[in-house]
Amino acid sequence: MRLTKKRAYAAALAAAGLVVSACGSSSSGGSAVGTGSSTPSTGSTSSAPNITASSFTQDFSAMAQLTSLAAAGHGSVGVILPDTDTSSRYQEFDAPLLTKAFKTAGLTGSQISIKNAQHSDTTFVTDAQAMITNGATVLLIDPEDPGTGKRVETYAQQHGVAVIDYDRITQGSYYISFDNVAVGKLIGQGFAKCATDWGVSKPNIIEMAGDPTDNNATLFKQGYDSVIKANPSWTVAAQPAGTWTPNKALTEFQGAYTAHPSVNSAIIPNDENAGPIINYLKNKGVKAKSFPITGQDATLQGLQNILSGYQCGTAYKPIFLEAQAAAAVAMFVRAGKTPPAALVNGQTSNPNNGGKNMPSVLLTPEWVTTANMESTVVKDNFVPAKQICTAKYSAECQAAGIS
Repeated sequence: MRLTKKRAYAAALAAAGLVVSACGSSSSGGSAVGTGSSTPSTGSTSSAPNITASSFTQDFSAMAQLTSLAAAGHGSVGVILPDTDTSSRYQEFDAPLLTKAFKTAGLTGSQISIKNAQHSDTTFVTDAQAMITNGATVLLIDPEDPGTGKRVETYAQQHGVAVIDYDRITQGSYYISFDNVAVGKLIGQGFAKCATDWGVSKPNIIEMAGDPTDNNATLFKQGYDSVIKANPSWTVAAQPAGTWTPNKALTEFQGAYTAHPSVNSAIIPNDENAGPIINYLKNKGVKAKSFPITGQDATLQGLQNILSGYQCGTAYKPIFLEAQAAAAVAMFVRAGKTPPAALVNGQTSNPNNGGKNMPSVLLTPEWVTTANMESTVVKDNFVPAKQICTAKYSAECQAAGIS
């Protein structure tokens, strides 16, 4: 009975124009180059809610507009997240926020399954297979490497199940993320301002990167590389291979720092990798506001390092926006409808699929420093003030107007 339903659902997906090969021509750099997804089939969105990429707010009220889609769809939605060790965000934010988004949109607890593969490609694949066996008609996936994602998406396609790429691009029907080149540019621009503010007139940089097999890491680096190239007085002393594992990042940095003792700054793509490097520099006697370092993800440690003057800033990606955008697209797909162009607001060149464009929801990141920490991450309750402003950081919080 399930196989018959899934074949029917696959036909509905095809009618709704969800085949990846119809996505369009390639774009450069992986950033938004279009204004929407492929053309919907006739009538596919006529009775659908009018949701845009700008509809989402902290109160999740936009998701309540999707309850008609919950009633029209069938099957469950499965979500597979990558790990909890390279970034704490998946357990702390993505999982609960995705659950809230789907429930607010009208799904029941039994219609939602969220798993974390805990750094195991094998677990990632078996979780996907189990979700499909148990009746999932849509999967949201965030694999650590494209090969694992492709295996899941091939299996899902064979079983009439749609796949949406969440945060990392693989080869699904849609891609939901922040504009990752823009994230990298924010990091580079934040570094530039910080170097000026801290009196580092000629940055001699260790340029770090995330895992080279992760397309997001490539796009982040593309973004901050563009800022480096625009500043000819800067010098890049070393470019380690790249990793998302903090202790490996520390080892890479130590090697570069030892080989190039005159370096005076580092571009680092996330807070998790920056943390142990900052501790290492402190132990070496490096003073606050003398060695610019960047980050991403607005972690508690990263925010406290910003307050104490050891990190310039962090690229803040409000995950409550990403979770709602992903859930909204999934609700349309689950109901056999094409998401509106105002929601699917861009196209992303997919390096895993010959550069073909993938319809995408691309959200806007923010650069957070002491100047706007209160009005961004604290206001959003992304990291509450009481967690940031412990006794150790009370004076810094007061100076930054955080209460």
